[in-house]
Amino acid sequence: MRRFLLAVLVLALAATSSQAFEASPLRPVNTYSIVARDPISGEMGVAVQSHWFSVGSVVPWARAGVGAVATQSMVDASYGPLGLDLMQAGRSASAALRGLLEADDASEIRQVAMIDSKGDVAAHTGARCIPAAGHVVGENFSVQANLMDRTTVPAAMAQAFHQSRGPLAERLLAALEAAQGEGGDIRGKQSAAILVVKGESTGRPWADTVVDLRVEDHPEPVQELKRLLRLHRGYEQMNEGDLAVEKGDLAAAEVSYGHAQDILEGNLEASYWYAVALCNSGQIDAAVEKFHRIFAGGENWKRLTPRLVETGYLEASPEVLERILGED
Repeated sequence: MRRFLLAVLVLALAATSSQAFEASPLRPVNTYSIVARDPISGEMGVAVQSHWFSVGSVVPWARAGVGAVATQSMVDASYGPLGLDLMQAGRSASAALRGLLEADDASEIRQVAMIDSKGDVAAHTGARCIPAAGHVVGENFSVQANLMDRTTVPAAMAQAFHQSRGPLAERLLAALEAAQGEGGDIRGKQSAAILVVKGESTGRPWADTVVDLRVEDHPEPVQELKRLLRLHRGYEQMNEGDLAVEKGDLAAAEVSYGHAQDILEGNLEASYWYAVALCNSGQIDAAVEKFHRIFAGGENWKRLTPRLVETGYLEASPEVLERILGED
């Protein structure tokens, strides 16, 4: 009876979902991926790499306060939204996956993993997934791969995730790097993605997504994803600096912009807003020196600066502005 009711719920969700998805039973998104949850922050996410264009548009699914799903092999993308709907309706990841597989006549060609907000993990590797194929389920994570060069890929991913430290996105990336280091997809490399959401929903999806990065087509997609994640962290600090300025906390803004500059290194924008924060906090000499270095790298920043004074974003007297522009 429970299986029957779950199958009914699956069909109902498919019929009433706000998004319409069609099964693609023969779309060969063979790949390796990880779904995981950080037990401290509650964040949940998916990371994936494949020799397939734009893998991030098909495999990874996540919803704040609900869970995360990776659907791959001969992929049926509906496992993503339907799995999340089932978990949001109160089903565990294990129950959600079991119900979807029972309703799927082609489950033997699927590879799917799910994790819910309580840390329950479930994975499935169909008997007809192309070797080397398999998965490893551990505490708060599952790694899965198919069409791999070696059978050792999932174990290498599991070990890398287990041993890594830091934010969830960086740990997910460590698992991808380990997979590639073990040989990865037998066909080669093409695209990669990371999607991380908060452990609790605020009801604002734009605020609940922690990381959402894709590499659609690149000769080294995992390394490019790593570069983008570093940029993402730098711009997170930039955003923190902007918020601090809005609140009038110039000391906090200076710290955040400084961190952004350290991460982004030669990025002129990070340096520019750091110079603005320095000036607004009264460190005129340091600000002037930094402004001049920035202007040497791009005259457009010099033309922008008086506009910030006019709109109140840069607190500079006419005399200070002259020094900044090098007109004293």
